[in-house]
Amino acid sequence: MRLTVLAAALSIAAPAAALAGPASNAVKFFYMPEVKFEADAKYRDRFTEPVTKLFDLNDQAQKNKPDEVPCIDFAPGLDAQDFDEKTVAKTLKLSEAVDGDSANVTVTFNLFPEGDESKREMVWSLKTV
Repeated sequence: MRLTVLAAALSIAAPAAALAGPASNAVKFFYMPEVKFEADAKYRDRFTEPVTKLFDLNDQAQKNKPDEVPCIDFAPGLDAQDFDEKTVAKTLKLSEAVDGDSANVTVTFNLFPEGDESKREMVWSLKTV
C-alpha cells in the first residue's frame, strides 16, 4: 500500500547550508541514526510555514490539555507509533527529484521485519529558502 504524506504536513524548508548535500540528507536526518520527532522544538529551524504553524497549534493544544494527546502524535515521518528502530534503519531507502530550489524526497522503509502492513512510503517536499 502506498502512503503519501500531504506536502503541507511534511514540507521542510531548510537554509541553503543545510541543503549543501543531497536533499535526501535533510530528510535522512529524521530517520538516522535514530528516528526523531519532527515537532520537537529543537528541530523547528528545519521547517517553515505551514508546518511551523501546525507545530505551534500542537504546542498550544498540549499546553491547554496536558492529559490528552495533541494533534501531532509520534511520529509523522513514520506514519506510525510502533516501530523497530533497527528495521527502519536497515530498510530505509531515499530517492530525490530536484527541480531548481525545490525537491521531493521519497522515503521507503519497513516498520517491522515482517508484514506488508509495516511497509511505508513517505514523500517530503523541500524548498531552499
